[in-house]
Amino acid sequence: MPSKDHELPLEMVRNQPDLVPELLRSVFHEDIPEIPEGDASLTSETYNAFHPQELRCDATVLVGDPEKPSLGIIVESQLRDDPSKGFSWPAYVANVRLRHKCDTILLVFCPDERVARACARPILMGHPELILKPLTFHPGLVGPITDPERARKVPELVILSTPAHADGPHRVAVLDSYNAAIDHVAQVQGVAIATQYHDHTTPQLSAVARKLMEERMQAAGYEWKSEFAIHHRAEGKAEGKAEGRTEEAAKLVLRILQKRGVCVSDDARRRITECTDLEQLEEWVLDAGTVASVDELFTG
Repeated sequence: MPSKDHELPLEMVRNQPDLVPELLRSVFHEDIPEIPEGDASLTSETYNAFHPQELRCDATVLVGDPEKPSLGIIVESQLRDDPSKGFSWPAYVANVRLRHKCDTILLVFCPDERVARACARPILMGHPELILKPLTFHPGLVGPITDPERARKVPELVILSTPAHADGPHRVAVLDSYNAAIDHVAQVQGVAIATQYHDHTTPQLSAVARKLMEERMQAAGYEWKSEFAIHHRAEGKAEGKAEGRTEEAAKLVLRILQKRGVCVSDDARRRITECTDLEQLEEWVLDAGTVASVDELFTG
């Protein structure tokens, strides 16, 4: 089952396909014309009826008329390096290009710079000069968004990038923009979606940033302008218990690895302790008793 960390960027794309061309323009500076809101649409993620598991990407966005799009965008979410993608990703691109008769881009969402760098490796196809270079996104690629009005126009970009800047020199303005973005999502897309995004983001923030975010939210009055804060407060105790379970699971993973003499780097330790997906942590607890290295734990 895909983890929440894997699914959240994809949920954003499914809820708001316009996010993808906007991200390609603002982050990767791709020459994609401005389009009317709602002019990007999702299409089938399966490209071959005979081998659906082999040729099924995470999401596909078409820009313009779905019957005659100007651009196709393959969207993948990748939490770790996977060399097998070097074979499937070119097939996704070729199939969308064939099916829709349009230029096609591959965009990969990654949790951090390390994974993004690994996934961005050029894929050599064998034919002279035929090389696929994936565009890989991680939160640090988006500069701090400090204008609440702009945040309401690109809320998903704000939500994705906030953890990278919440403790930086612009933290107050960044968190004000985050609160504006969440409030906008609650008003336009609904409280459930806003809560989903908020639940994913807050565990990635430091305790200081979380406290400041809550203070700024109350000061701005968002708490009373939407149902979001009310809904979130009602689940506070349950969230606290869930957070406690993830912390205990992470500690158990590290204890097992330490007892077995498996070397754990600072980056690996951080990845384990900062993981908020209880199902993933429980899998690591089981695997920690048998793996020979931390890399094997993450790729197993």
